[in-house]
Amino acid sequence: MAHIQYLTQIHLDHGAVRLLPDECARIGMRKPLLVSDAGVRAAGVLGQAQAALGALPHAVFDATPSNPTEAGVRAAVAVWQREGCDGLIAVGGGSSIDLAKGVAILATHPGALKTYATIEGGSPRITEAAAPLIAVPTTAGTGSEVARGAILIVDDGRKLGFHSWHLMPRSAVLDPELTLGLPPLLTAATGMDAIAHCMETFMAAAANPPADAIALDGLARGWAHVERATRNGSDREARWQMMSASMQGAMAFQKGLGCVHSLSHSLGGVNPRLHHGTLNAMFLPAVVRFNAGADSVQGAQRLQRMAQAIGIGSCDTKGTELAEALAALNARLGLPDGLAAMGVGADLFERVIDGALADHCHKMNPRLASREDYREMLAASM
Repeated sequence: MAHIQYLTQIHLDHGAVRLLPDECARIGMRKPLLVSDAGVRAAGVLGQAQAALGALPHAVFDATPSNPTEAGVRAAVAVWQREGCDGLIAVGGGSSIDLAKGVAILATHPGALKTYATIEGGSPRITEAAAPLIAVPTTAGTGSEVARGAILIVDDGRKLGFHSWHLMPRSAVLDPELTLGLPPLLTAATGMDAIAHCMETFMAAAANPPADAIALDGLARGWAHVERATRNGSDREARWQMMSASMQGAMAFQKGLGCVHSLSHSLGGVNPRLHHGTLNAMFLPAVVRFNAGADSVQGAQRLQRMAQAIGIGSCDTKGTELAEALAALNARLGLPDGLAAMGVGADLFERVIDGALADHCHKMNPRLASREDYREMLAASM
């Protein structure tokens, strides 16, 4: 059975941050907590959001770590409680938005965060009591502003997914101008995150035709504009298109993801300093080849349609041309040429495989991966 649900109010426009007071009023927030990080503050973007709020009372938590943690969630909840907040505005990349979703849970639900993790059976425990959230992304990659899930590192060190429609932001305010100052490598890495979302959800086995259509369109936009946005961060059209591709990837991945994310979630938990989008870029070629090995007519058609979307025309049944095009794009964007260049060694493989097999994305892949399959994908991504 196909389960299809779309989604939330989305505002996409240059200068859209000005809509924050109206969105707070619509949702009923009288004193929101702004969740951000030190880099967003230093870049002046948090200040733009605060200026847009005008006289509306608000509090600020700007200590989100690059990979959000349960400890960070608790610290933000302490500010929420001390300041008497009644809603959340996440201003930042996926880390800030995901941490805010953790606050939406822990500020309104009892117990440890892991109680609510998807693989712990926690999704039904997240109720409508979750704090309301407005998401203002400052990168074009994760799409967390239109996603019902969050990825957080819990106290025992696991990097877990949390999924509930009650975590869906009530409003997504997408202002491409907030991304104009994003450095080239971060633009590239987050852009590849968006492309990975579009490609992996299109390959996923679940039935969701609207998601497939959105993913293909997002892939075409992302592929056509990620190099422009990386070369010239002030290219307003490229920034708009990348923000749309990011949002579309997350709208589509309600359908499901797969081995790329199983691996990147796991390796990101083993080494939280590694950037999620960069890891996705490293794993995509090997996973495309692995999925092509399913040898199904539908799988071959999906490879062909992705090849057409990125403009390479054709793709053999082994996924060779598509995988090579991905590796070439990574190189043109200045991303690492493999995991080894990121400091990852084969000594981590077994820990990464343990996490990948337990990840919530593992069983969504169109071809179920074994332990040896994951080992081969890791080796091919070195």
